[in-house]
Amino acid sequence: MNKPFQLVSFKKALFLVLLFISSVSFGQTKLVRGKFIDQRTKRPIEEMEVSIKNVASGKTFTVETDDEGIFEFHNIPFGKNKLMISDKDYTPQSYDLELIKGTHDESYNYDLENPFTASLKVSWLLNWGDRTMKDASGKTYVKEHYWSHFLGKIVLTVYGLCLLLVFFYSVLQLSLAIAYVRNKRKKAAVVKPVYDPATTPKVTIQLPMFNELYVAERIIETCAAFEYPADKLQIQVLDDSTDETKDVIANKVAEIAARGVNIQHIHRVDRTGYKAGALDAAMDRVEGEFIAIFDADFIPDPDFLIKTMPYFSDSNVGVVQTRWGHINKSYSILTELQAFGLNGHFAIEQGGRNAAGHYINFNGTGGIWRKKCIEDAGGWEHDTLTEDLDLSYRAQIKGWKFKYLEDVIAPAELPITMSALKSQQHRWMKGGAECFVKMWRTLLRAKGVKLSDRVHGLSHLFNSTVFFFILVISILSLFVLHVKDSFSDLNYILQYMGVFIISTLFLMFYYWQSYRDKTENKVGSFFRFVGRFFQFLVVSMGLSLSNTVAVIEGYMGIKSSFVRTPKFNVSKKSEFKGNKYDKKSLSIINIAEGVLMVVFGFTAINRGIYGDLGMAPFHVMLSFGYGVIFFSTLKEIRTANAAN
Repeated sequence: MNKPFQLVSFKKALFLVLLFISSVSFGQTKLVRGKFIDQRTKRPIEEMEVSIKNVASGKTFTVETDDEGIFEFHNIPFGKNKLMISDKDYTPQSYDLELIKGTHDESYNYDLENPFTASLKVSWLLNWGDRTMKDASGKTYVKEHYWSHFLGKIVLTVYGLCLLLVFFYSVLQLSLAIAYVRNKRKKAAVVKPVYDPATTPKVTIQLPMFNELYVAERIIETCAAFEYPADKLQIQVLDDSTDETKDVIANKVAEIAARGVNIQHIHRVDRTGYKAGALDAAMDRVEGEFIAIFDADFIPDPDFLIKTMPYFSDSNVGVVQTRWGHINKSYSILTELQAFGLNGHFAIEQGGRNAAGHYINFNGTGGIWRKKCIEDAGGWEHDTLTEDLDLSYRAQIKGWKFKYLEDVIAPAELPITMSALKSQQHRWMKGGAECFVKMWRTLLRAKGVKLSDRVHGLSHLFNSTVFFFILVISILSLFVLHVKDSFSDLNYILQYMGVFIISTLFLMFYYWQSYRDKTENKVGSFFRFVGRFFQFLVVSMGLSLSNTVAVIEGYMGIKSSFVRTPKFNVSKKSEFKGNKYDKKSLSIINIAEGVLMVVFGFTAINRGIYGDLGMAPFHVMLSFGYGVIFFSTLKEIRTANAAN
């Protein structure tokens, strides 16, 4: 009885074993193989979790892709399956997979030449910030990328705000351009006041200088040759020099005085207040009712006073400002671009504001002050680096009128090196910010000031801050690309931001009106202008970092000395013999400019390769701009080192 029973049990056990073996050997595919690549970059995806789920049993098998993006599953059941992207960092996707016995016993190979594609849920920069939350029923769940999504909103808000402020700035510039164009049509009918040598008042010419070895004699000779009654002319050379320049000036002043010219050499050993301090210290020795001021690099025409003094027949006029000319405009592309930008300021900003009745500013040189106006406004103050802008606003708030003469030109020298240009820009930008901090409350509270004058005045004082906005926009644009790639629900905001590109068109109209290289060939002139405009825009973008540092220093109240712009007294490259005042050194800012050149260049190329061209032109311009500044600085340092 026991033996047959045992035999039956043994047979059953053997049957079950064979059944198990058959299921292992014949109920599964030995290998399922395929490949995943990134949807955007087309590169293999490493270490991404991929799963196969058997529909009948519900069993799931999971593997990771290797460094070539290939996944391999072993012993997957025949029948209907689902191939799935199960990695939490990637957008879920599933594909039907049917494994047929007899056909796929050994393997099932997907076409590796046409791999699957996958995309990250969010970019690597924003792949963080999950938050555990509770729903209405109290059930806990995880909100993926909650905080990075919140940060994306903040980035877009700041980015949009900066774009809006730049747009507002461009609208105001457009309004000035329109005012300028309208006024040009009226100027022809305006009767100019007539110069009368018998009644013209006494004028004091002030020439503030500090170590101007290369140009000191030229400006003194130029002013001594002015066509103006000798008994009504006084020249003051306000000299703060600490090198051999003071002896050069002393000798030249003695030579001029020997000709019978009323000229004095006023030398200070204490540079308190720098240029403003020198102007203020000499006020008690001023003989004239009016004070003409020229920086050392200017070469005003002999009839400068004849053309300008008649406008003071209006007793309310406190300042007459003339347009700067450019002695060395053709020296290089750098001087060409400076002339392009300055022409915009002197035509549209000064001309447009003056035509519309808004506040303008004395430009520090090439203009004339009524002495009474200076005194009434509180005199020269040296708590900012742009004493001219400061005094201009204090005077106009007091009710004084300023007259701008676009047709009277005071030729001057443009900086010919990048270091000299950046030094000048740093002083102007920082001084502008300092004046905004000092004057904005006064401008808002002043009685009798029109609303439009307040708006344009605040915009004028705030002008230098545009470089800060440009830098913020450029840096944030890198993050905006990641937000665009990561959160499709925020992309609609970016679509609306595209409208701000119109700011560029407004600025083009602004600079076209001031473009002074137009010819009878209007089409050719326009295309030359477009090229020059974008060259100017590129270099301006490249200067945004160093100018932003200056602006931040101004707002933070960080004080620095008045670093005057080195003068060279050259109009062509063959005349350049070096300049001992033009110091060269590689700073952290220069290095940062090089880094930004690489970052924006890489971003533009990378995005261009994958067909995302939206911001590529902007990043190309930024890369070129920073590259121009960076390599120009390196070249100047290398040249200076070789000379030493």
